[in-house]
Amino acid sequence: MSTTASPAPPTSTADPVAASPAPITSAGPVTTARRGPKPLTVGTQGAGTLLALWAFVTIPFAALIAAVPIAWGWGVGALDLTIAVVMYTVGAAGIGTGFHRYFTHGAFKAKRWLRVLLAITGSAAIEGSLIQWVADHRRHHAYSDKEGDPHSPWRYGTSTWGLTKGLLHAHTGWLFHRELSNQERFAPDLLADPDIRRVDRAFPTIVAVSVLLPAAIGGLATWSWQGALTAFFWAGLVRIALLHHVTWSINSVCHVYGERPYATREGDRASNFWPLALLSFGENWHNSHHAEPTCARHGVDRGQIDINARIIWSLERLGWAWDVRWPDPERWAARRSQVRHNTPTATPAPAQPRGLAR
Repeated sequence: MSTTASPAPPTSTADPVAASPAPITSAGPVTTARRGPKPLTVGTQGAGTLLALWAFVTIPFAALIAAVPIAWGWGVGALDLTIAVVMYTVGAAGIGTGFHRYFTHGAFKAKRWLRVLLAITGSAAIEGSLIQWVADHRRHHAYSDKEGDPHSPWRYGTSTWGLTKGLLHAHTGWLFHRELSNQERFAPDLLADPDIRRVDRAFPTIVAVSVLLPAAIGGLATWSWQGALTAFFWAGLVRIALLHHVTWSINSVCHVYGERPYATREGDRASNFWPLALLSFGENWHNSHHAEPTCARHGVDRGQIDINARIIWSLERLGWAWDVRWPDPERWAARRSQVRHNTPTATPAPAQPRGLAR
C-alpha cells in the first residue's frame, strides 16, 4: 500500500473555484495554480498565531481530559452546566448554520442583521476568523481528498501508519500549516462585504468574550471566585474543547469511517457517521453534504438528526431567511442511483454561493 506524503492524484483537472487545481508536491504546497488566475495559498501564519493555536488546542483538551475525574468526584453544578449548554449551542449553531451552510455554501439568504449575528456567533466557537474559515472550507470542497485539500486524512496514503498520520493531520495537524488558503480566490464575496470584514477583524475580541463570559456569569451569579472558576472550567475550557473536537472529527472521522449512500465527485470519501449527529447539530451527515453542498439539510434521510436544518427552517418561518435550498427528492434519488451503479457524479461544487443578503 502507498505510504506517500499525499493522496492519489485527481482523476480530473476540473477546479470549481479556479481554472485548474494547484497540486501539493513532496516539497510542499505549490502556491500558484498552473493556469488559474490566483494562487492556491497566500501568506503564512505568524509565530504569534501559531502560539495561540497551540494554546487553544492543548489547554482546552487538557481540561476535557480532567473533566472526567472531576465530574466523577465532585459532579457538575447546574449553573455551570446550563452556561456550558447555552454557549455550546450558540457556537455549534454559529459554525454549522452560519459559517458552513450560509456563508460557505449559500444554502439560504438572510436579513442583514441575521448575517452579522451568524458571523459573530460562528466566531464565538473559536475555530478561526470567518473569512479564513470559509476560504479553507471552499478549498476543501474544491479538492476533497485530492491534492490541494487542506485537511484530507488520506494525505499520507492508505497504510495503517499513513492513515493514522492522516487522521491526526485532518483532525488538528493541518491547523499548524503555515500556508493560508487564498481569501481572494476562495472568499471574494466576503471580502467585498464591509460588515463581514469588521466582524473578521474583531475575531480576537470575540474570542476573549467567548472565553471569559462564562466566568463572569458564574462569578456574578454566585458572587464568588469559586463560581467564576468552575464556570470558566466547564462552560469555558471544556465547552470549547468538546465543540472543537466534534467539528474537527467531521474533517477526520467523517472522511474515513461511516456510510456513503450518495454519489460524490470521484475520489471524495466523505461519509455519514451517525454517532456525531446530536453533538454536531447534523454536520456529521457529511457524505450527504458533499453530494449536494448547497442543500440546507444534511440529514436528508428519515430519522437523521439535523438541528441546523431545523434552525434554518425556523428562521424561514419567521421571515428572517428565504430562498432556502431544501432537498429535491429527484436529485437525491439520482445520487443514490449513481452509487448503486458505481458512477460518481461529475458535478462540481459551486465556485461560491449566490448573493446571500438583501
